Amino acid sequence: MHIALVAGELSGDLLGASLIAALKARYPQARFTGIGGPEMIAQGLLSLVSLERLAVMGLVEVLHHLPALFRIRRQLYQRLIADRPDVFIGIDAPDFNLGLERQLRVRGIPAVHYVSPSVWAWRPWRVRKIARAVDLVLTLFPFEAAFYEQHSVPVSYVGHPLADEIPLHSDAKEARQQLGLALPAETRIIALLPGSRRGEVSRLAPLFLDTAQWLYAQWPNVHFLIPAATPQLYAFLEALQSEYAPDLPLTLIQGHSREVMTAADIVLLASGTATLEAMLLKRPMVVAYRVAPITAWLARRLVTTRYFALPNLLAGRELVPEFLQDAATVPHLGAAVLRWLSDAAASEKLVAKFTGLHVRLRRNASEQAATAIMALLRPL
Repeated sequence: MHIALVAGELSGDLLGASLIAALKARYPQARFTGIGGPEMIAQGLLSLVSLERLAVMGLVEVLHHLPALFRIRRQLYQRLIADRPDVFIGIDAPDFNLGLERQLRVRGIPAVHYVSPSVWAWRPWRVRKIARAVDLVLTLFPFEAAFYEQHSVPVSYVGHPLADEIPLHSDAKEARQQLGLALPAETRIIALLPGSRRGEVSRLAPLFLDTAQWLYAQWPNVHFLIPAATPQLYAFLEALQSEYAPDLPLTLIQGHSREVMTAADIVLLASGTATLEAMLLKRPMVVAYRVAPITAWLARRLVTTRYFALPNLLAGRELVPEFLQDAATVPHLGAAVLRWLSDAAASEKLVAKFTGLHVRLRRNASEQAATAIMALLRPL
């Protein structure tokens, strides 16, 4: 058995490594080629191109690097046509993988795409391109599978690896000890997560710090935590705190975002995967996002979903407050956090709903994905 895989960034490398391990259990003599990072290579992948080249070109100065990106894809296609794999699995990175998947499928090589593009949220017409490119889509969320079923695209809902990784109960006291927080037991902790990229942090961190100042005036028995994803962001946030909130009871922490959310009573955060993580940790949250004005203008015309926070998308209704663009203001965010602080019964109900969603997503994703791929290969 020859299985080809391409991951476009480090998050895909983690998914790919776990998937390779599950496939090796079924096909012990299989060989794996393609593009991956250190985790996939450790599982036995022969990576034909450095993942760093693909990830950088996919995220930074895209137009400038397009010729090199196309050259890598063309060379990989030629290599795979010469050494035909029994299946090709593209892991996320749709701009790179979907074109390659379609080319290989035309030549008779089954193609699988793992992690759905957000076609259910915006530019839904892309589903036609996906249908032509793949024999199977593996989705992380059930609402994604429902979308593909409506469009007659073969799909398998495998669950989310984070739901497998994070326990059903997370201990706040233990997380506070791990972070070295020596606070009175009655102190309420609020985590502020303005994002992991400089652009979004620049837009949201001042807003979050102003909101923290507002909350501190309303509820003095509180302490704030901010995890910084990189040393550069740590320095940036440290300077912002000095400017916006020098007297705020706040601890800035290098990394450890999961421990920070676990230690918190409530999380104020940017929209993204962190909202899923906060949900799996069973933490009440308030979600905000701001983008560049032109991006917001385009989004209003292209986005088809009512919600943007993952807990609300999963539930199909508003479980947590979410505020976008001009609605993301200090009074709105502060009042929403204050409601979670003051309403213990509402927080308990939310935890119960989050637990139900966690169980729904906890399906042993890598095993489910390997089983679905195995079913696709069985006729071979």
